[in-house]
Amino acid sequence: MNKDVICVFDWRYGSDEMREIFSLKNIVKTYIKVENALMNGLIDAGFAPPACRDSVVKCGGNISPEEVYEKEKVLGHDIASLTYILGEVCGECGKYVHLGATSYDIVDTTWSLLIKQADDVLISKLKKIIEKLIELAKNYANYVEPGRTHGQHADPITFGFKFANYIYELTRSLERIKDAEKRTVKIKMSGAVGTMAAWNGKGLEIEESVSKQLNIEPHLISTQVAPRDGLAEVISSLAILASQLDRFALEVRELSRTEINEMYEYAERIGSSTMPHKRNPVTAERISGLAKIMRSFVISTLENIPLMHERDLTNSSSERVILPHAYLTMDQMMDDMIKLLNTLYINTEAAKKNLEITKGATLSEKLMLLLVERGFARHEAHKKVMQISRALKEGESLIDAALRDEDISKLFTREELERELKPEKYLGNYRELIERTISYAEKRLHEL
Repeated sequence: MNKDVICVFDWRYGSDEMREIFSLKNIVKTYIKVENALMNGLIDAGFAPPACRDSVVKCGGNISPEEVYEKEKVLGHDIASLTYILGEVCGECGKYVHLGATSYDIVDTTWSLLIKQADDVLISKLKKIIEKLIELAKNYANYVEPGRTHGQHADPITFGFKFANYIYELTRSLERIKDAEKRTVKIKMSGAVGTMAAWNGKGLEIEESVSKQLNIEPHLISTQVAPRDGLAEVISSLAILASQLDRFALEVRELSRTEINEMYEYAERIGSSTMPHKRNPVTAERISGLAKIMRSFVISTLENIPLMHERDLTNSSSERVILPHAYLTMDQMMDDMIKLLNTLYINTEAAKKNLEITKGATLSEKLMLLLVERGFARHEAHKKVMQISRALKEGESLIDAALRDEDISKLFTREELERELKPEKYLGNYRELIERTISYAEKRLHEL
């Protein structure tokens, strides 16, 4: 590791694959690719000679980021610096480089290409996450645990049912990312203020040529820049995904508490530098920590939508920070989520013990429904069961307390209540709901 590195994303967070996508080398390489597509479009429209086809890639292939950004120190503009260099090294064809274009024709089209590459990396990892959750949902479909609302024990659920909820949410994020691509991954090739004026009525021909070469549809209309709502949607979609991963991480963190112990990370590593017994949920905690960063990017991308008139420069600096760091943040979170799922221990025995803590009170709704079946009005049954539940004596079960009630003891025997008030008998349509969710996810994984 270079000890002089400042940004943690250079060495700590994110994969080499994602770092490569947003590296200066790849960005400049993609700028050149887009300039080359423009040159070919100029040829197709009659603005440049046929001999210049693919000339930009040929003559610009060895241009380094260092050359571009050294020249930027003099010119104060990175795309202008690149086009000056290309103009000098591309010989006779150099005089046609960037003809009629504006810098953000190149920048926005490059962002689209990079976003598509980065999305492909994230989508591949998200599919692995969903597939692992499907495996867990199937394996733990029938293992009962306490449902919890407001941090309190509620109706019983199963671990499989819990996992299925995340399958559903994360599959929706998979759809959301692909949908956002439809509106964002588009070329912008329309000149200084978007009117294509410099191309003498042949702008649409040039746009079509570039679109076909890069295999990306164009924006229907733009100013000097592509509409910024697209980038805001992309980052918002990623932030939603980050928050969903955060929700799962928080679940693991809560359920790994010593007094709950229903699931935890079992990786062999040091939990604490001073307390050897600790088994800290550090992977889950890193997911939650990075989710905060991911959500913070949303505000800046929303603020980039209202630019002055046909554009100002306030979006440029923030996007150079936001886009690479947002994708590297998500990339790390995806890798951590895969790691978390692969090192997750499900303690079904602890869940059984936890179900017994409330001495059957998690079946209070079922008892209320039994009373309604025997003639009680629903609100009266609710009132009675609430009174019984809150008056439990030390060591007493819900059934014990219910049978102390004169009205209930006349309606039920102990055997009847013990037969009916079992967690595994009060799970509703959990199996069908799990299967329906898995079916939906598997279909979308196949389609996407």
